[in-house]
Amino acid sequence: QLQLVESGGGVVQPGGSLRLSCAASGTTLDKNAIAWFRQAPGKEREGVACISSGGGTTTYSDSVRGRFTISRDNAKNTVYLQMRSLQLEDTAIYSCAAGPSGAMCYGDLADIGPWGQGTQVTVSS
Repeated sequence: QLQLVESGGGVVQPGGSLRLSCAASGTTLDKNAIAWFRQAPGKEREGVACISSGGGTTTYSDSVRGRFTISRDNAKNTVYLQMRSLQLEDTAIYSCAAGPSGAMCYGDLADIGPWGQGTQVTVSS
């Protein structure tokens, strides 16, 4: 079955950049929409970015739009989240999740799964 593993997290100063990866194993990722979520301490999990199976549709939360870019390389079975101009408020555990269609990118969270284990992003001065 499909499994997802996130990587690329770390500690960065405000204004810095990080690139997160969501790598799939078990089967190919090309039929799945993929979304990035994050959860900061004391806060609820929120959707950050989403990309359709072919990469033609992307969506972003208001807080990251213009700073984050989601992309995918289906040949490498990997989805990326390029984060720029990172802010203190971006500190969170970032997780990726698979969905059956691009409807997930518009708020339909039914049948989402599997999830990756998450990777920690810490923005600190």
